[in-house]
Amino acid sequence: MANITKKVSWSSRADESGATGEGTPLLNGSEQPRYSRQDSLRGRPKEIPHNEKLLSLKYESLDYDNSENQLFLEEERRMSYIGFRCLEISRWVVCGLIGFLTGLIACFIDIVVETLAGVKYLVVKENIEKFTEVGGLSISLILWAVLNSAFVMVGAVIVAFFEPIAAGSGIPQIKCYLNGVKIPRVVRLKTLVVKVGGVICSVVGGLAVGKEGPMIHSGAVVAAGVSQGRSTSLKKDFKIFEYFRRDTEKRDFVSAGAAAGVSAAFGAPVGGVLFSLEEGASFWNQMLTWRIFFASMISTFTLNFFLSIYHNNTGDLSNPGLINFGRFESDSVAYNLYEIPLFIAMGAIGGLLGALFNVLNYWLTIFRIRYVHRPCLQVMEAMLVAAVTATVSFAMIYFSNDCQPLGPEHAEEYPLQLFCADGEYNSMATAFFNTPERSVRSLFHNQPGTYNPLTLGMFTLTYFFLACWTYGLTVSAGVFIPSLLIGAAWGRLFGILLASITSSGSIWADPGKYALIGAAAQLGGIVRMTLSLTVIMVEATGNVTYGLPIMLVLMTAKIVGDYFVEGLYDIHIKLQSVPFLHWEAPATSHWLTAREVMSSPVTCFNRIEKVGTIVDVLSNTSTNHNGFPVVVLPVFSPRVCVGGLFFLSACLPALSCQVFVELARSRLTQRKLQLKDFRDAYPRFPPIQSIHVSQDERECMMDLTEFMNPTPYTVPQETSLPRVFKLFRALGLRHLVVVDDQNRVVGLVTRKDLARYHLGKHGLEELHLAQT
Repeated sequence: MANITKKVSWSSRADESGATGEGTPLLNGSEQPRYSRQDSLRGRPKEIPHNEKLLSLKYESLDYDNSENQLFLEEERRMSYIGFRCLEISRWVVCGLIGFLTGLIACFIDIVVETLAGVKYLVVKENIEKFTEVGGLSISLILWAVLNSAFVMVGAVIVAFFEPIAAGSGIPQIKCYLNGVKIPRVVRLKTLVVKVGGVICSVVGGLAVGKEGPMIHSGAVVAAGVSQGRSTSLKKDFKIFEYFRRDTEKRDFVSAGAAAGVSAAFGAPVGGVLFSLEEGASFWNQMLTWRIFFASMISTFTLNFFLSIYHNNTGDLSNPGLINFGRFESDSVAYNLYEIPLFIAMGAIGGLLGALFNVLNYWLTIFRIRYVHRPCLQVMEAMLVAAVTATVSFAMIYFSNDCQPLGPEHAEEYPLQLFCADGEYNSMATAFFNTPERSVRSLFHNQPGTYNPLTLGMFTLTYFFLACWTYGLTVSAGVFIPSLLIGAAWGRLFGILLASITSSGSIWADPGKYALIGAAAQLGGIVRMTLSLTVIMVEATGNVTYGLPIMLVLMTAKIVGDYFVEGLYDIHIKLQSVPFLHWEAPATSHWLTAREVMSSPVTCFNRIEKVGTIVDVLSNTSTNHNGFPVVVLPVFSPRVCVGGLFFLSACLPALSCQVFVELARSRLTQRKLQLKDFRDAYPRFPPIQSIHVSQDERECMMDLTEFMNPTPYTVPQETSLPRVFKLFRALGLRHLVVVDDQNRVVGLVTRKDLARYHLGKHGLEELHLAQT
């Protein structure tokens, strides 16, 4: 791999088009390796060819720290107390809108999925019943496989060809966005449309997926759009919420959107808030918690209300979320002290199975990155998985002889008789011939004796590998429900086996209890969430009795799983080489200082700079750090000191509006630029190539005083890495200026400089930075 370097400064990025121009010197003085023309012509994957020691340079950071330049401070000082109160009310209104729209989207997905899946299963069921009597069941299999593949093909085509970022659950991408990484196109309107359409197709297409994970991404996109008061995709500006057009405010609303998505998916408003805190938001404050909770409650209420109208029970708000686990009555599911060790053992099993799932999916994803990177191949793979899923499901139902009596209160939506006697149905069909949500509910609540152990064992084994193969396909799909379904199956099996090896079966009367614990263990083992998942499970089951066992199970699953491999979302973040900053710096990094971590030398500007110099620096493709220290020469001092930090986002609107002065010593008599100009350009600032500067204008001067941040954060060059990391992470910085003992700029710390150090198997390791 010619494009990997040991240690690259921020200025070592090649031209996006593939031509590198002049070789850029690295920190150690060596020349950067160049691309050959053959490299660019070969069909290279869009992702980086996988190497664990890689960090991508294509990701930019978001500005989560407000730039307090003159324009910003003047606006804040002009604003009255009433103005700030109105802004606070606007924040609440935006959060309410986010909750309402997220609930509506969840309602739409649910109704469309139920309708289409119902039609599909009824058609296949009638076909199977018809051919069971006259023979020729292979026609039913072909019909089922073709229907599945057709739906999945539509879902895969719109994702692969129109918006690839909409693939998967979207949780890793939103996690990165809230961490401060700018993932291209992640919160666009087009992404939302493709996400919703894709998840409907993949769930109706019978894949081993859930529609709950993508709701989190959908909520985040809704939040990013609503909070800006305009749509850049539709080029429509409603001239509202203009104050919120900056990364800091947008991030808070995206946190609320993610929480509203969880709330709509599971009917768990508190779980949604905790999910945003635990998995998403890197930065938090007290008022934000209350607003996010409000958005979550509105989301659940909206979903309930509109579903009640759809089900002709207007005003009945008892169905909380997309996944309804049903009520666990306290009498039938009581547990004793001696069962706690059994629950902990189940947590350990969940951790082991989760680690196995993650390792298999990890190697499968590497294979996909290397070989299945063309859209047509991705669509074909998704169709293959859909056809295989239908075939495996059909084979399992066909060869199963687990017949159960069809009672008057049977909960099966599509009971298949197949070769069973009259008045009986095939038990395996309840698990496979259904939407995954209904299968989970039947495993939780069906009477003891409904499933025999062989059926559950075979189902767990096949569904485990199907779900593992399915996650990472180019379709919009979540991993929550498949994980719960796998866990519920082996958990129920665990309960049945316990009852069979004890003399009095009455103690372990309800296998549904073990199905719930198994589901929590399996999901915890795969995604490694603890606090939020405990609350989500408690809220979704409507019974707080299981708070302690679920918490113990999830903790055990996380501890056991983390011993082997990271959680699924962290693995996918790492596979995409995103510069993700964790909560703390690596434990053994105290011996590193800012001087060793920083990028240098730094391109600096004077406070009054020549326009031609600014344009040349910005046009240089190797200058890629988007922040430039501004240096001043203090009176009575011969040394140059740091006087501020100038951002690319401030520079481009200033250049396009031509805020120049003719002579170096003159001052701007009339301000031509306001904060509104920056907000109108946000978030898609004009590229430097689109700004035309004439030869005469190049000789003009530009006063950076108004646009620069005069009070940037600085650290001495001897500061330890953990201290730099803590400051950078806690304040949501994009650039941290490193100065020497005389306050002269010696370097700049960016996200990539910090993210490249991590704890590996052999202690502290340094990642390579790669052009991509």
